[in-house]
Amino acid sequence: MANEWPLWEVFIRSQHGLAHKHVGSLHAADPEMAIRNARDVYTRRNEGVSIWAVRSSDVVASSPGDKEALFEPANSKIYRHPTFFPMPEEVKHL
Repeated sequence: MANEWPLWEVFIRSQHGLAHKHVGSLHAADPEMAIRNARDVYTRRNEGVSIWAVRSSDVVASSPGDKEALFEPANSKIYRHPTFFPMPEEVKHL
């Protein structure tokens, strides 16, 4: 529909988290409305400390069909794995 508000992807950072997590989508006319609506819909119990709202049309994502081309080359680079580096005896519980 031509008169439909844009779709926004909503990410919430919880009080005990360090990262924002995708919680859902909603329609809103502008960024301010997207944040207000996200607060009302996704943080009813005061569980969030930060809200991100991103227009769905601005999100760029890979396709599951591209998985092999994107992630397989890393498997041949053993230096990217933590087992490649020796750990000093002084370092515990890492």
